[in-house]
Amino acid sequence: MIIDEDYKAKLSLAEIIEKLAGGNLAIRVSAYDGSTAGPTDAQYELELKTPRGTTYLATAPSDMGLARAYIAGDLELHGAHPGDPYEPLRALSDNLQFARPTPLLMAQIARSIGVEHFKPIAPPPQEALPKWRRFAEGLRHSKTRDAEAIHHHYDVSNRFYELVLGPSMTYTCACYPTADASLEEAQENKYRLVFDKLGLKEGDRLLDVGCGWGGMVRYAARRGVHAIGATLSRQQAEWAQKAIAEEGLTSHAEVRFSDYRDVAESDFDAISSIGLTEHIGVRNYPSYFTSLRDKLRTGGLLLNHTITRPDNKVSGKAGQFIDRYVFPDGELTGSGRVITAIQDVGGMEVLHEENLRPHYAKTLAQWNKNLVANWDEAVNEVGLGTARVWGLYMAGSRLGFDRNVVQLHQVLGVKLDEQGGNGGLPLRPWWRP
Repeated sequence: MIIDEDYKAKLSLAEIIEKLAGGNLAIRVSAYDGSTAGPTDAQYELELKTPRGTTYLATAPSDMGLARAYIAGDLELHGAHPGDPYEPLRALSDNLQFARPTPLLMAQIARSIGVEHFKPIAPPPQEALPKWRRFAEGLRHSKTRDAEAIHHHYDVSNRFYELVLGPSMTYTCACYPTADASLEEAQENKYRLVFDKLGLKEGDRLLDVGCGWGGMVRYAARRGVHAIGATLSRQQAEWAQKAIAEEGLTSHAEVRFSDYRDVAESDFDAISSIGLTEHIGVRNYPSYFTSLRDKLRTGGLLLNHTITRPDNKVSGKAGQFIDRYVFPDGELTGSGRVITAIQDVGGMEVLHEENLRPHYAKTLAQWNKNLVANWDEAVNEVGLGTARVWGLYMAGSRLGFDRNVVQLHQVLGVKLDEQGGNGGLPLRPWWRP
């Protein structure tokens, strides 16, 4: 076999980064060996600062290697705040073409940096166990493993979430009534929209599964609805119960540290699932929606609010970075599969669905803005590595919503009686958009 002379030449560290990323980067790259690559007048620069960062890149020659080096502080981003790296990510995404390096390229890289950099090292402490190691915690989406996944993501620090999410403590897509509405106005409007779609009125009973810090529960309780929320995060439940008591809502509202499957009550007038389906697992949709149907009274309404993919063809599994650093065991699929799953459990009819994709991009932009404004306190609360994870994750997610890589769909359904009756619902939508 004849090997191209180009593959015999040693590469500088900056050239290695450029080649692993597909070449033609829109940003500047520099490294501790003094090498540079990319346009000299670029607004943003990635600086590889340490040999450990080289090892991360060599042992995971993909976006995971870059993420590990960045989170660990071995890769520095210049020209943008780490709390909101949206603009450099946008510049990078136009050119990044991550693919498995060819054997020849990997051999060239090994000659250039030495085989010692190909010996795996411990990832940053913020990284969750790989999927094969998680089996020790139970089967995928078992109660035990779901609880651990939720703990990894949500039990970061209630104070950290206060700094990022703002006073509403709502970690789901807002719904902006106008383009210039504030985040708080948009979150309040989202709860109003869910409440109205569910046709709730004083004296009704609501179950909110995966209730977070209890925003929907408290919104409903203020309007005379008896609301129960369930969350697998102990920190969320404790925060929510304290907020319920402070608002004087204990007669109408309760948030339990509980799996939704362990809620014993039934015959609810309505059920809201806002941001939980992402954690359920596509294969578990039938049992999930069956469980929610069985907790509804006949004529009761279900509102499912979830991140989706733009089509129904691709795998439901989350990307590697999201799975290891943000949502372990998370899965996304298209809105069509969600609707089909609700229809196929029997006794349920889908009435309405809508896509709030642009609203989530705006929501994430505001969360990044909050993180930047509160950066020092956030770092003191959770550490620099975790703060970097969240800045990167939210900015990357915003880019995904902007570019239709992901969407956000609300699906409204009703539990029918045995003759197909829907309890006398109005002929046309009864809520304000």
